[in-house]
Amino acid sequence: MSKRLQIVVDDKEMREIERAARMRDLSVSEWVRQSLRKARASEPSGSPAKKLQVIRAAAKYSFPTADIDQMIGEIEAGYGSTVE
Repeated sequence: MSKRLQIVVDDKEMREIERAARMRDLSVSEWVRQSLRKARASEPSGSPAKKLQVIRAAAKYSFPTADIDQMIGEIEAGYGSTVE
């Protein structure tokens, strides 16, 4: 189901919105919908407490690592080998 959203903007801002929509060959409504979607997508998802919990849990592990050039070399060396 669709809902109507009404906002009030001053004349100057409305002209700028109309100009932006015209530049993209969009209706004002579609330009606003796309802008709202982009704004929502840029908002962080999840609570900071949950993110910290996940980071703390991951920090408890100790995984082997190496210099990036060494790791790439080992990966590339393994391409031609077969494991039986």
